[in-house]
Amino acid sequence: MIEIGKKQKLIVVKLVDFGVYLNETPDAREGNVLLPRKQVPKGTGRGDEIEVFIYRDSSDRLIATVNEPMLTLGEFAMLKVKQITKIGAFLDWGLEKDLLLPYKEQTGKLREGNSYLVCLYEDKSHRLCATMKLYHRLSLSSPYQEGDHVEGIVYENSDSYGTYVAVDGRYSARIAKKEIHRPIRIGETVKARVVKVLEDGKLELSLFEKAYVQMDVDAAMIMDVIESYDGELPFNDKAAPEVIEEELHISKAAFKRAVGRLLKQRRIEITADGIKKV
Repeated sequence: MIEIGKKQKLIVVKLVDFGVYLNETPDAREGNVLLPRKQVPKGTGRGDEIEVFIYRDSSDRLIATVNEPMLTLGEFAMLKVKQITKIGAFLDWGLEKDLLLPYKEQTGKLREGNSYLVCLYEDKSHRLCATMKLYHRLSLSSPYQEGDHVEGIVYENSDSYGTYVAVDGRYSARIAKKEIHRPIRIGETVKARVVKVLEDGKLELSLFEKAYVQMDVDAAMIMDVIESYDGELPFNDKAAPEVIEEELHISKAAFKRAVGRLLKQRRIEITADGIKKV
């Protein structure tokens, strides 16, 4: 059976001026698929076997190509947006005909030229399309354990539940809302720490190290910011959490821990309305 969206080896059953027709068996008479002339390997004859990818052309007919797509049916890949139209976004996936990402399969506002993680699927009309809705498509069998450091691609943001990430572009993971203190855009690559592996295999992530490690990282960052303010930060540890998150992208609790560390090291002093480098 010739399968759309997959690479397969087919046999040349007929030669024509505009290409060759392929099928599974040399004597097949129905269901032939055209491989256009410009893609036919030199010297190809009837009965030869060619590995091709099957998709649909602009007239919605099955067609073969020897070109390599960036993903096949069910696979994931970062694809660049070439054009945004009324019916959706068209993505570059390595073939002559761009891949449609319908509006209903998008998880946020897209920009031309940016790349996003998508999965290739076959819609109800048997056409190949892309989707950004990956939650139920990603693998739950990651090799990672609590404490491991991972890298993943953001594919969806939820106001209620946080940010959804595809670790290694294939494993299901989430950064809880409470762990996020800066804007994270869809398509962004993030480095994170596994804080928990759920019973179903999904990963819970944090963008921060454990508190005792993160404290030194935050302290160094705060000193850099103080330097950028000519030695005096215009707010102290009594500032509103929103101010701290806006300026430093960390929680107020993390800020206070880091400030405490710097005070103990006698590197800063707290004033009535700021923090000054000693």
